[in-house]
Amino acid sequence: MEETSREIHSLRTKIGDWIIVFFCIIIAAICLLPMINLLARSLSGSDFLIKHEVYLLPKGFNFDAYVTVLKDPKYIRAFIWTVILTVICTFLSLAMTTLCAYPLIFPALKGRKAINIFITITMFFNAGTIPNYLLMQKLNLLDNPLVLIIPGCLSVYNMIIMRSFLYGIPDSLRESAEIDGASYFTILLKIYLPLSKPVLATLALFYAVGRWNGYSDALMYMKNKDYYPLQLLLYNILNNINQVEVSTQEGFSTPGLQDSLKAAIVMFSTIPILCIYPFLQKYFIQGVTLGAVKE
Repeated sequence: MEETSREIHSLRTKIGDWIIVFFCIIIAAICLLPMINLLARSLSGSDFLIKHEVYLLPKGFNFDAYVTVLKDPKYIRAFIWTVILTVICTFLSLAMTTLCAYPLIFPALKGRKAINIFITITMFFNAGTIPNYLLMQKLNLLDNPLVLIIPGCLSVYNMIIMRSFLYGIPDSLRESAEIDGASYFTILLKIYLPLSKPVLATLALFYAVGRWNGYSDALMYMKNKDYYPLQLLLYNILNNINQVEVSTQEGFSTPGLQDSLKAAIVMFSTIPILCIYPFLQKYFIQGVTLGAVKE
């Protein structure tokens, strides 16, 4: 009887595993198919796109759309600027997040509970778009590249993840370092940061993706097209590429390339940020789970 019950339990477990695998495959397909279709459209001839004959495999295989994009200085400038902007914002945001979270783990910090409450309130309440615009105006940040860096350099949500992760590091390590005469910054640099690689990698990915995909701040605060990030340029092109005069103005006036250009531009703006994930994957799950669970 025991062996029969074990076999039934084992069979149920296997069936449950296969059901989970099936749903994981479905979810993965839902995520991948649009990207595959986009890639196929970017590599297909305009005649096949006009007839809506392109699905998962390219037809009339060519690189005309990519060549057109790469020859456009406007796009290359926006791409380089977005890379620089993403790197600066990611490092600055990690530094600000760490410096904000680190003091809040010390029980001796006066007003720690009040500080935590005030910081948390900002997650749910903000002044709104118009007051923020007026604030940027008063700070002389309008049409200034710094407006794309300073306002978003700290995420309260990410700071809470970082703080929760630091809580999980044994106090005995800090106390032993304090006995040896180490300063607070020495403890941070020598003990906490080396042990925080998983959460730092996770937050770096969050900040990098957020900045790479961001365009609303540039849309509201920037007029100088030299500082348009890639996503804002993409937004303008995709909004207006069907209009001949705007298409010509943006430098994409080759007839019959509109649909493939849309796909090629989206692929160019998506692939670079996807390439970062494999390098951070081994830290990603550990950083999210530890940072979100421990308190």
